[in-house]
Amino acid sequence: APTEAPRPVTFTVTTVSAESAPALSKADVQLFLGNERKPVAGWAEDDTLHLAILIDDTIAVGAADNWNDLRQFILAQPATTHVAVGYLRFGVATLAQDFTTDHEAAASALRAPMGAAGSSSSPYVATMDLLRRWPNAGPRRSILLISTGVDFFAGRHQGPILPDVDPLIRRAQVQNTNIWTVFYPGGGHRARKFTHVLNGQENLARLAEATGGELFALGPGVPASLKPHFDEIAAHLGRQHLLTFMAVRGEKGRHVDVNVRTEVPDTELLAPSAVFLPAAK
Repeated sequence: APTEAPRPVTFTVTTVSAESAPALSKADVQLFLGNERKPVAGWAEDDTLHLAILIDDTIAVGAADNWNDLRQFILAQPATTHVAVGYLRFGVATLAQDFTTDHEAAASALRAPMGAAGSSSSPYVATMDLLRRWPNAGPRRSILLISTGVDFFAGRHQGPILPDVDPLIRRAQVQNTNIWTVFYPGGGHRARKFTHVLNGQENLARLAEATGGELFALGPGVPASLKPHFDEIAAHLGRQHLLTFMAVRGEKGRHVDVNVRTEVPDTELLAPSAVFLPAAK
């Protein structure tokens, strides 16, 4: 059988650096697939972003005190950013506003979460529900997930890693979606249990890091303000590149571990822990 020619594979990398640090060029970026170094074929900016803001309906109603800051975050997005706003309950993502470049409309879709009333649901299953229906649009995608991270379906007896987290990670990697997680405590008394909080944060951290995002949490309690988180996420979204490399695809699609590094001082790169190589046609 003829050997298939290598084809481009692209994923998003976020640069986190001091303001004074120089902009990275392709030559500054090192890519490893497993232990093997691969040449970087492309390092491009892409103005178009699809950003879904997902609010877990189990978080405390008081989270809505931060919605003015979230509104400002949405309104400050570049004109080329398509924003959707959805609420997670009973394992489903219900979009209050589908993807739109009308940021006023997206900001208007914010409402207070239901608190304990919306509980008995997995935020991971509901986020997966959105990914399954996500329109095939543009390579650069992000989710801003505001959640307790707790899955009351699975309970905390399932061990530290909840069962729906890793399937969601793999799906997000297939669709090149960075997930930025913001912890907010739950509305009910049960959700405030320290074991739940710790477990929720651990799972949110795992989800964010493996998809090239980051967890934002300031301890177990109600944060004084979410504005610093939103500001930092906005800065991250403004410093993203699409990294392309060439890979030979197998008969079946597969995930391969990736590691992206740079030796430029004061600069860190956020990237998914693995990317998906689609099956050869």
